[in-house]
Amino acid sequence: MKKSILGLLSAMVVLSVLVSACGASPTPETVTVVQTVEKVVTQEVETVVTKEVEKVVTKEVEVVKEVEKKAEPVHIVLWTKEGEADGGLQFVQSLAEAYTSVHPNVTFDVVNKDVEALREDFQTAALAGESPDLLWTVNDHAGPFTAADLIMPVDDLFDLSLYVDSALKAAKLDGKTWGVPISNGNHLMLLYNKSLIDTPPETTDDLIAMAADLKAQGITPLVFNQTEPFWMVPWLGGFGGAVFADDGVTPTLDTPEMVNTLAFLHDIKYKEEIIPAESDYDGADTLFKEGKAAMIINGDWSLGGYADLLGKDLGVARIPKVSATGEWPKPYTAGVYFMLPNTLEGAKLDAVVDFVKFATNTNNQALMVAKLNRLPALKAALDDPLISQNELLKGSADQMVVGVPMPTVLEMRCNWDAMKPEMQAVLADTETPEDAAAAMQSAADNCIKTLE
Repeated sequence: MKKSILGLLSAMVVLSVLVSACGASPTPETVTVVQTVEKVVTQEVETVVTKEVEKVVTKEVEVVKEVEKKAEPVHIVLWTKEGEADGGLQFVQSLAEAYTSVHPNVTFDVVNKDVEALREDFQTAALAGESPDLLWTVNDHAGPFTAADLIMPVDDLFDLSLYVDSALKAAKLDGKTWGVPISNGNHLMLLYNKSLIDTPPETTDDLIAMAADLKAQGITPLVFNQTEPFWMVPWLGGFGGAVFADDGVTPTLDTPEMVNTLAFLHDIKYKEEIIPAESDYDGADTLFKEGKAAMIINGDWSLGGYADLLGKDLGVARIPKVSATGEWPKPYTAGVYFMLPNTLEGAKLDAVVDFVKFATNTNNQALMVAKLNRLPALKAALDDPLISQNELLKGSADQMVVGVPMPTVLEMRCNWDAMKPEMQAVLADTETPEDAAAAMQSAADNCIKTLE
C-alpha cells in the first residue's frame, strides 16, 4: 500500500513511544505493514505486538526525506476526559508527541478534565472567546454544545464511511455528525475477580444467592458508583423502562419501571446488603482493586487498568439479568469522540483535522485496542486479532449488543440533572422510590421549559 513518508514515520513514532514501558510476552501477534516512502524505497516493517502490548519490536528502517519548507507554527490546546488511572491520558499524550515528532511545527498542550468539568469549562471558555482547539470527550456533550453553537459538524471534513455506523449514530443530531469517533462502546459492564468468584451471576437472583457466602468471608459482593444516574440507567432498562417517550425528548421518569428500579437498588443496599453503605466512583474502584469487592460495574474505559492489575484474574460479563422481568440491563452505548470548536480556521483547522485523521488511523486504533482494551471506531481495525483473541474485549462486545444508544438531545441534560439527586436520596434512605420518581419527572419537565 502506497503512503507518504509522514505516514510511515507516524506509525514508527507511535510504536516507539510505547516500547520503553514494555516487557516480554509469550503470545505475540505479528502484524506486517508494507509501506512505500515516496522517492526513496519500499520498506517492510515487521511489528510484534502482544495482546497486552507488553512488547513492541520494530525492525530499524532507514528513511531518507526531503527537507521540508518551513511551516507555520501551530499550537493546539487539547482537552480530554481521559485520566491517568487506566493509561488513557498517557495514550493521548503519546499520540500528540508522536504527531509533533513528524510535524515539528505543530505542538500540543494536553489538558485532563473530568467529564462534567470539561462540559462546563468548555461552555464557559467558548463564550469568553478562550476556547481550546480540540476536545476528546463523550457523545452526550454534542447536545449542549450544538445548542449553544460551540462546535462544528464534521461531515465535510472527514471520510466518515471509514467509521463504525453505531459510533457515528451516537454523534448525530439534526442530520449532521458532530464528532469523529475514537472508540466504540463507552458502556458499563460487570467486571469480576476470578480469584474471589468462579462464575459471575447471570441473574439478580443469582447475585443475591451468592452474596451471603462472600459477605461471610468479609468480601463486598458488588460495588459501583452510587452517586451518578449513569449507573442506574442500565437497571432501568432491565426493568423495562426508558428515560424518554418514543419521541425521544419527552421525559418518562415517573413510571412504575423507575419506581421498581429505585426499589431494587434500595433493597440490594439495605435489605440484601450486597453493595456498601457508601460508594462513589473512586470508592468503588479502590475496593475492587484492593480485592475487597468481588465484582464492580464499570465502563470499558476501566478495562486497561484492571487488566494490568489483575491479569488473568479479571473477568468480564453482562450485568445480571433482572429476574423480575427476564430482561438484560441496558447500559448506554456511545463512544469517545473528537469534537471541533467552531472557531477553528486556517492553518489551525488544517492541523487539527490532520491530527484527528492520524490519531484514528488503523495503526493507532490497533494500539488503542491493545493498550486500553477499548473497541475501535474504525471499521478496518475491527479485524485486528487483538480483538478476536481477547477475552476481555469479547466480553465487552457481548455487553454492548444489549445496550442502547445514549441520547444526544439537549433534553437529556435535564434528565441527568433531575435523576441524580433523587437517586442519591433513595440510596441514602431519605426518600421513597415513589416520591423520588415523581420529583425526577417534575424537575425534568421544569428544566425543559427553560430550553424552549
